[in-house]
Parts: sequence; structure tokens; C-alpha cells
Amino acid sequence: MTVPAVVAARVQGVGASEPEYAGGGRTKSPWRLAAAEFLSSKIGVAGLAIVVLMVLFSFVGPVFYHTNQVTADLLTRNIAPGARYPLGTDTVGYDVLGRLMVAGQSSLEVGLGMAFISVVLGTLFGAVSGFVGGATDAVIMRVVDTFLAIPTILILILLAAIVTPSDLTVILILGFMSWPSTARLVRGEVLVIRTHDYVAASRMFGERSMRIVLRHVVRNVLGVLVVTATFAVANGILLLAALSFLGLGPPPPAVNWGGMLSTGINYIFDNYWWQIYPAGLCIVITVLGFNFLGDATREALDVRLRRQ
Repeated sequence: MTVPAVVAARVQGVGASEPEYAGGGRTKSPWRLAAAEFLSSKIGVAGLAIVVLMVLFSFVGPVFYHTNQVTADLLTRNIAPGARYPLGTDTVGYDVLGRLMVAGQSSLEVGLGMAFISVVLGTLFGAVSGFVGGATDAVIMRVVDTFLAIPTILILILLAAIVTPSDLTVILILGFMSWPSTARLVRGEVLVIRTHDYVAASRMFGERSMRIVLRHVVRNVLGVLVVTATFAVANGILLLAALSFLGLGPPPPAVNWGGMLSTGINYIFDNYWWQIYPAGLCIVITVLGFNFLGDATREALDVRLRRQ
């Protein structure tokens, strides 16, 4: 296959996943190599296992462990862990184990929702900024710099004083405040990608700029986006916990791990440890799981970091 034919084939998406050697052999798909590298990482497998277990604990656990998380029962308040209540009860009689499951749903939904918005907006603006360049790049980057200069927690506190927080509003606010960092990261990758031969070949074939961005550029930054998304989920969980710990999170009946931790801290001198440590451990374990997952994914997708 001649060089022009190879370039044309790659532009049209033919043979991109299985390039040919001169002798007719074929290499493994880059995604298969990345998967093999990921599975060989103990940290990555541990992170994936933690994330899967926490998702099952939060969303599947309530199906098998039924508790009343709606009506308070003051007759069963502050009961220590035992056979009836494995993790005890809180100050209004809610089963702590069941409450951890429900709180995990809210925390994970906020983290995943924030990561989705951050990745979508950041990819769109970062790809356009890096590929188009010129005045468009300058305007988008100044907007990004403006957002990055404003502390996220300050905006959250300000908005919490204006509107009643809910899971949806927190997701929208966190996602809208976190996309600039993703946009800057994607822009840096696109500035390198746009100089490659297959992008020049696409232009020679008359493809429009937006089609080149969506078909070729964005596809080649997927690895960076996957890693960014995993860290964004962990960051979203921490921000929601911080907001709830300050008393500015979604009000009852909404519950999350940060809110449980904030309530339990008020009784720290009463030795009600079961109202503090379980929620704190859930936050730490989940964030570590996503961070492990992100580190291993970065090593698997970055050829320069792969182990020989």
C-alpha cells in the first residue's frame, strides 16, 4: 500500500484500528493494548473494583436492605451498632447503613453529572479554540481564565444564599464551573493534533472544519477525556461533601455523605462514632477508587507511560 493510499485510508477511517506491517502482519488495536495495560495494573483493578462496589452498594443495596428513610423514629435514635442495626441509628432514628446507601446515590449522581457536563462543554470549547485559533482562541481562553480565577466554593456559597440547592442545581453549577479546566487541557492536545498529516489530508479532501474536529480531533483526545472524567467525578463528590459540611448543600429530605458527616460532627463528644466514621470512610474510599481508576487509565492510554 503506497503512502498516499495509507493517508487516504486513514482519513476515510479504513484500517485505522489495524495498521499493516510491510510483511502483511497486523498490530493489536490501541484500545486492546490499553485494556491489557489497564488490567495488568493492580491499582487500576483495585480502583475499578472499588467504584463498582460503591455503585452496587448505593443503587442495588437498598433493594435487598430495606429501611425507612422517610419517617423519623425518635424512639430508636442514637442506638449503637448491633444485630438489628449493623451501623446503628442517627439522631432522628434513621438506620445509618440504609442512609449511607441513599446518600451514596446522591453523591455519585452529582459527581457523574458534573463530570459529564464538564467533559462535554470542555471538549466543545477546547477543541474549537485549539483547532480554529486566532481571535476565537483568544476570546475562549480569556473566558476560561476568568472562570479559573474565581474560586468554585465561593460561587457555590453565593448561589446557595440565593436559591435553594438541590441535586440538579448543584450538578449544573459544578459542571458549569469545572469545564474551563477541561477546555484548557483539550486545547493543548488539539494544538498538537492539528499539525498531524491526517488533519492536513482531511483539509485537502475538502472536509469542513467542524467535521474534522468531530471526526478526527475529538476522537484522538478521548483518552485524555476519560482520565479527566474520572478525576472530575472524585472532585464533584468532594465539592458536594464540602458544601454539605458547611450546611449549604441540598436540604432534607435530600441526603449525601457530606451532610451525614456534618450532622455527625455535632455529636463527636457524645461518642457516637457510628454517625461520623462510616460517612467519612465512604467519601475517602470512593474518591480513592476514582483516583486509582484515573491514574491507571492515564498510564494505559499514554504510550509513553506504558510498562514494557
